[in-house]
Parts: sequence; C-alpha cells; structure tokens
Amino acid sequence: MGVNLSASSQGDSGPSTATPETIDEAAGMMANLPAGGDRIRIQGGGSHRGIGYPVTSDMILSTSRLDRVVAWEPDDLTVVVEAGVLVEELEEMLASKGQTALLTEHAGTGTVGGAIATARSGWRRYRYGPIRDRVLQITLVSSDGRVVTAGGRVVKNVTGYDIPRLATGSLGAMGLIARVCLKLWPVPQAAATVPVESAEEALDIAYRPLAVLETPDGAAVFLGGTPEEVAGQAAALGAEPAAGLNWPSHPSGAVRFSVRTPASSLRGIVDRLDPAWNYVAQFGVGEVMVATDEVALEELEEMRRRAESLGGALVMLDAPAPMVRAFDPWGTPPPSMEIQRRIVNLFDPGRRINRGILPGRI
Repeated sequence: MGVNLSASSQGDSGPSTATPETIDEAAGMMANLPAGGDRIRIQGGGSHRGIGYPVTSDMILSTSRLDRVVAWEPDDLTVVVEAGVLVEELEEMLASKGQTALLTEHAGTGTVGGAIATARSGWRRYRYGPIRDRVLQITLVSSDGRVVTAGGRVVKNVTGYDIPRLATGSLGAMGLIARVCLKLWPVPQAAATVPVESAEEALDIAYRPLAVLETPDGAAVFLGGTPEEVAGQAAALGAEPAAGLNWPSHPSGAVRFSVRTPASSLRGIVDRLDPAWNYVAQFGVGEVMVATDEVALEELEEMRRRAESLGGALVMLDAPAPMVRAFDPWGTPPPSMEIQRRIVNLFDPGRRINRGILPGRI
C-alpha cells in the first residue's frame, strides 16, 4: 500500500498532507522528493504546534497512521511503539499490568513521538528524571530517506553519538521520529497528594517524592511507594493526605510560556509572576509553566532577562501570531548552537524537515 497523499490543500491554498502507514513508506516518500525542494513539517497530535519559530512547509507528514505497538515486554520493563501512538492509549495499556512510561499526565491528543520531539517530561520528572533518560532506542527517518536506528533495548547501550538523547527535544529537526523503545516503571502500590504550606520546606522533608508542585491555589507533594512509605512521609509532612495523585491541569490561556532556571532560583521567578496569571511550578526541577490571556511584551522581556541572568531561559509554548512576530520564542541562542547546527545537518542535509524551528533558526 502506498503513501496516502491528501489533496485537500493544494498549490497556493496550502501544503498537502502525507500519512504513511509504515516506516518504509515514510522513507520512500522522502527519498523520492525532488532535489532541493519540498519543505516538510512533521505533525503528530497537534498539541505542541506553538513551540519554536513558525515553519513554512510544502508538505505535512502526519504520523497518525504510524500507530502500532510493536513490542511490549512487561518482564523486561520495555515497550516499542511507533510515533503516532497516543500517549493516553499507551498509558492505559501499560496500566493493565501495573506499569507506566511516565509520559505527560495530561496528554490530550498528544502522541509518543510528539512527547519525545518536544521533551515533555511530565510532572514526575523530579523523581524519575527527564524524558531523554527513558528513551532506550530510536528510529529516525532522515530527509533523504535513510532509516537510522540507534540505541538498544537495554539501559546502557551507547556508542558514538547518543542519538536518542540528541533527538529528544529536537522538534523533528533531525528527522521523523518514527519508532521508539521506552523504559518502563512499575506503578507505585500506593499514592497520595499532600497539601503543604511551603514547597521548599516540603522538599527538605519528603524523601524522593514524585513531584512538589505549586499553583496559585497552593503547594502539594505527590507521593508514591508502598502504603507504609506513603503514610510515613505524609505524617512527616504534617498534613492530611488525599488518596491518589490529584495532578493540576496544564495552565491554559492565549499565551503560554515556560521559565526554566536552576532549581534553587525558582522561588524568585514565581514570586515575580503577575497575580492574574495561572501557573504550575515544579520545585526541585526549576521550571514554571505559565498561561495568561493578557501579557505585555515588556513583562515577558523582563522575565526573560531575569531567567537568562540566572543561567535559565524563557521559552514560548504558544502565542497569537502578532506576539510570535514581536517576541522571539527562544531568546538568546545557546553557546552550543553551531554544534547543534552541524549535527542536524548530518541527518537533514539541505534542512527540509521543520526547517528553522530551533533556536538560531536552525
């Protein structure tokens, strides 16, 4: 079966959409593109569309039909899936055997490929680390039709470039993230949400909590472990726990951005947020996700200056078109930008896929 190429958007009306069913079809499609032509934008569930510089494309490559669970080895704590698998459906399947891939807690229409391309680690990053640590193996399709598989279905299997780590957070610029092997974890026997007065004090008391989050409504510690461990930590925190993990929703608004700083500096950022803004701050991690319907460019610029002075960054997650044109979505390019550019060019010669989306318009 060939690649499904939609003609719903043709010529001046916009890009066409290709929906390959297999990795080989995706590779064949890109290998047969005319030399020097056809810029490609990769699209999963569309939930991360506002990140990075706007991408102009001649063709949209949708992962909607690359949606197979290739292998699940519960005893080995690994699962291999294609990029278009929905995060919510994967986590529901894994939960049937008491396992989790620790992907974002409110995925909506998000796909596994999208979560990896944008490095969405979820609220449990404090306990389990960033998503790049959970990707054991990755298969990329380059813009010239090469299929590159790197890593292995074991925890330590790295030679040369650590391609799974490089591809995580690359926003598709290294190629189509077509298939991944993810490390899994057992779901804790017990879980609880404990409200606290101070996120910082809770970090000093709790032992390896899943997360310590603060919103405008207050702070809470999220615990997981044996019933005895959870009960003991809740008692140490001195508050009545609520059973289960009552995760906050992602902040919603016309403008959404993330401020990232060293973990010890996060309080200074949170205290400078406008009281009208909604936010979720991850203490111990050093990131606050903010959303609002109204914000002045001057406020964003001041907050970016503050974050960058601390060694952090302010990254736009979504914004109306006028703000995208007026306010750089990434801020000051990192010192490693030229290294990133060379690596990206190795996988996407001529820069066809999501061209210009990364810092420095890579």
